[in-house]
Amino acid sequence: MPGEPVILIVEDDFLLRLDSAETIEHAGFEVIQAANADEAIALLEAHSEIRVVFTDIQMPGSMDGLKLALFVRDRWPPIKIIATSGHVVAGETDLPAGSLFLPKPYRGQALVSALRELTGAAN
Repeated sequence: MPGEPVILIVEDDFLLRLDSAETIEHAGFEVIQAANADEAIALLEAHSEIRVVFTDIQMPGSMDGLKLALFVRDRWPPIKIIATSGHVVAGETDLPAGSLFLPKPYRGQALVSALRELTGAAN
């Protein structure tokens, strides 16, 4: 839907990425998907309407989700960040200020609530 907040999902596990995208779209957000940080950066450069990056922490490629979060905050300060992992626990000092950490496995409603909190979107 035009005018809805755009969320970039960065997740190397295809099925998890697809499931998250479906959950987020059903909540009324627009979704763009990337399999790794390199794809995410290319998409961020091409889509100025992205408002939130929802990234897995452990990913193959040139940088993990924590490095991606810091890169995004440095290059695109207004973009909000939600990081997730089933193996790593990100503390407040690991992520840029104002970011959220959502441990895996997470419930779809917890993800949607976090997205609404960060974007100011109505329930």
